[in-house]
Amino acid sequence: MTTAAGNPTSSDFERDAQRMHDDKPLSPGSIAIGVIIGRMSEFFDFFVYGIASVLVFPYLVFTFAGDPVTATLMSFAVFSLAFLARPVGSLFFMWIDRTYGRGTKLTIALFLLGGSTASLAFLPGYETIGVWSVALLALFRLGQGFALGGAWDGMASLLALNAPKQHRGWYAMMPQLGAPFGFALASALFGYFYSSLTPQDFLTWGWRYPFFVAFAINVVALFARLRIVGSREFGELFESHELRPRTVSETISVHGRDILLGAFVPLASFAMFHLVTIFPLSWVTLHGGQSPGEFLFVQIIGAMVGLCAVVVSGALADRIGRRKQLMVGAVIIAIFSFSAPFLLDAGGRGQDAYIIIGFGILGLSFGQASGAVSSRFGQQYRYTGSALTSDLAWLVGAGFAPLVALGLASKFGIVFIGGYLISGAICTLAALTLSRILDAAEHQAPSQR
Repeated sequence: MTTAAGNPTSSDFERDAQRMHDDKPLSPGSIAIGVIIGRMSEFFDFFVYGIASVLVFPYLVFTFAGDPVTATLMSFAVFSLAFLARPVGSLFFMWIDRTYGRGTKLTIALFLLGGSTASLAFLPGYETIGVWSVALLALFRLGQGFALGGAWDGMASLLALNAPKQHRGWYAMMPQLGAPFGFALASALFGYFYSSLTPQDFLTWGWRYPFFVAFAINVVALFARLRIVGSREFGELFESHELRPRTVSETISVHGRDILLGAFVPLASFAMFHLVTIFPLSWVTLHGGQSPGEFLFVQIIGAMVGLCAVVVSGALADRIGRRKQLMVGAVIIAIFSFSAPFLLDAGGRGQDAYIIIGFGILGLSFGQASGAVSSRFGQQYRYTGSALTSDLAWLVGAGFAPLVALGLASKFGIVFIGGYLISGAICTLAALTLSRILDAAEHQAPSQR
């Protein structure tokens, strides 16, 4: 109890939680389960909104746009707001963390995330309240992004630090399992309501149910994560690894180059991320090939393929190394970019192949994309540095991806999404190469002194 009692950043709430769990040992498996549940809830919220930005908001909020393509582009512009708000949320919640503790920060952040998501379920359309519908949509989306900035709990970093050296790739892939689980669940809910209801009923009330489910999942995830974060052992592990929040200015002054470098490492997988989830659904909805309801169920199958590929990435990374694994993934994505546009524009069978193959490739790359250069952070800066790197990576690599991809494909042709994928692969390869050069230079420098 001395660690909890002596920690000036722990709130009374956290200390009470620690007393409740003093007699319950915290295993690496418990941390892994907490990480997966937490990431799944975040990605579920993310994908519920993403799917609605294709199937709902263009026809409910942006009816004034004049045509479905313009309406969808407007919807994707609002979609991007969360990625702009996320770094701001990180700044605010880092202060909450330093002042009141991790438990308080997580509670506020996840309730704000769930509240913003659930509020979208009550959103009136443009025909009802006019431009206020757009304003409310933007406000709730900003709330989601702001809250995501506070959802960083450090468990992924702690998991990596406690991983055996020969199994670091395996432990690194565990947080990434939340993405395919969250996407599959969101797609299943929307696919069911879209296929079971008339278009009018779906746009009137059917689409709202997944947002209620999102709030319930966030509550479950909150208690699962507080069970771990509030334990005495978790606090002691954080203290022993010096995983405490530092000020953003201090972290950037020491590790600014590493944060920037780390943000560009996952660009190949993040570019691929939206080009097999949100963007293809918009293309199918706007240009046909199969019904959106059928396509959502194909994407569920793709998500399961991606889930298996994430697991494979862990074993492969332990065999060949995480950096080499990411390089191989970037090269495969670049190769896939030459066939991707033609598959997506080849009707139902081609679209199915695009999703299944694309998710498999995504899983191999995305499984190791998180914190690929986090080892460059000093332990005392790893907690804050990893959070800032993640925020910047999602902003640069994923925030505007659906908007840019649909804009390019609509104006210049579907073939241009191939160029988008290649650009992400080039950035990943360049960042990994620079990281290797810097590591070699730093290892060589001490021997020359």
